[in-house]
Amino acid sequence: MKPKIYYSALALLFTITLFSQNTYVFLGSYNRDKTAEAIQVYQLDTVSGKLTKFTSVKNIVNPSYLTVSPNGKYVYACTDTKTPNAGSISSFEFNPSTKTLTFLNSQRSGGENPVYVSVHKNGKWLATANYTEGSVSVFPLLENGKIDSIAQNFQYTDGSVNKERQTKSHVHSAVFSPQCDYLFLPDLGADKIRCYAFDENQKKPLLETANPFTKTDLEAGPRHFTFHPNQKWAYCIEEMAGQISVYKYENGILTKIQRIATHSNEIKDGFESSDIHISPDGKFLYATNRGKENNIAIFAIDENGLLKNIGYQSTLGKHPRVFALDESGKFLVASNVQTGNVVVFKRDSKTGLLKKTGKQIKMENVSCVQIKRI
Repeated sequence: MKPKIYYSALALLFTITLFSQNTYVFLGSYNRDKTAEAIQVYQLDTVSGKLTKFTSVKNIVNPSYLTVSPNGKYVYACTDTKTPNAGSISSFEFNPSTKTLTFLNSQRSGGENPVYVSVHKNGKWLATANYTEGSVSVFPLLENGKIDSIAQNFQYTDGSVNKERQTKSHVHSAVFSPQCDYLFLPDLGADKIRCYAFDENQKKPLLETANPFTKTDLEAGPRHFTFHPNQKWAYCIEEMAGQISVYKYENGILTKIQRIATHSNEIKDGFESSDIHISPDGKFLYATNRGKENNIAIFAIDENGLLKNIGYQSTLGKHPRVFALDESGKFLVASNVQTGNVVVFKRDSKTGLLKKTGKQIKMENVSCVQIKRI
């Protein structure tokens, strides 16, 4: 009779192999041409960090930002971005068993240049941020994954003090609160984080609140936004100022408790901070800097939610617009637009530091990365 430890080891090996075969990396791009691959999907081996090409899709233009539905069956993309007088949201069905990503439908995004898309945890609602015209749109999602007609669209006209970049609103992301009962909209053009209550049972779910926005510092340029796993804190990366503002969070209310630079002291201007994510264990925060730095700033999170910079990691390319952490927290995948390369980093769970692993993959004008275990 074989010892129990033998069977335990086999079970562990089976579990590790299963997860490593069912974690997928979705890449969007500024492909500019319908004949070029617009979205590529890779398998992520969560033991080695190796990426293996799985499938792809053509015949769409500039899927600049992606998100995956909670059940992993559908991919939603901002399409026709950076295209004059255009802007759409597109849906795709992802089927791992047939290795296919199939276009389902598109809807006009409700504003030029959509740059961010989020799905409600119930899988029945989609929200998108339209950058150029400064608006937010909300769409119902059908059971077959298709996007229904627009339910609400709010457009803003106010700007801020920078006469080159803030003459009007530029909503840069649309992020649901942890319970999906609020929707937050960092507005780079207005130096505000806008907020609506969200009632998933209403035909028009966005509801005005007594606190419709949180004002940021002037010329901050709030861009992306994330919540801590404990749901008590929120973090906003400010593109123009190269800062992260830390907030206490409760019932739709943000109270600032810290503001800290994403860049080193040697960098005095030309900030292009972009994306922000927290490790699943809640101990570390990661933020990307483009422009002069092209790196990932790494922060430890203390017991009060405050940040302390502990280092920087080059993304080994130029213009890291979006990055993602896998659900296990073992790997971080960064996409570099200008150099068209995707790099996998292994994350040390104790120190939070990153180390490149495996081979880089190439995708021209790669603009977004999302990771989903299915």
